[in-house]
Amino acid sequence: MVDLARYIRDIPDYPKPGILFRDITPMLADPEALKTAAHAMAEPFMDQQIDIVAAAEARGFIFAAPLAMQLGAGFVPIRKPGKLPFDLHSFAYELEYGSDELQVHIDGVKPGQRVLIVDDLLATGGTMEACCRLLEKCDAKIVGCSFLIHLANLGGEQRLNPYTCHSVLTYDQDDMEAELSPSSRS
Repeated sequence: MVDLARYIRDIPDYPKPGILFRDITPMLADPEALKTAAHAMAEPFMDQQIDIVAAAEARGFIFAAPLAMQLGAGFVPIRKPGKLPFDLHSFAYELEYGSDELQVHIDGVKPGQRVLIVDDLLATGGTMEACCRLLEKCDAKIVGCSFLIHLANLGGEQRLNPYTCHSVLTYDQDDMEAELSPSSRS
């Protein structure tokens, strides 16, 4: 099995002092590591009859398409304003320093479809919570959320309650070592 944690590069003080950035680009450059990561993110949902895999731009897109193919599902992009050309559902949400908005085509997710939402990283959970609210507006059945990395001490998983959250690698804020999720130890 590929040790995914060794492909995550830690960059201190990026994008600002005090932040330890988890850089996934070394993992993305290695075909076996990327394949292992996508499989580990999809594995808990293989028997969940997923209809759609949804992801917010941009890094979520990297994982959403391979997961959709593994799950036999479609992929629906969730974008920022001005990026989608058709009729839209929108959801505006507050950030620490301002606000943002996410959009999805009105025909992207049909009522009752079973949706898995994916992203590379779960930190505070604000963007993923907004994705959940947006897809709730579509009357989707959100089966769960899957992440490559979870920064456990930032509270993101609590914001996503009651949805199932799965992460392949879990870090505490200052940990240099990742913990492999139990379901990812195969």
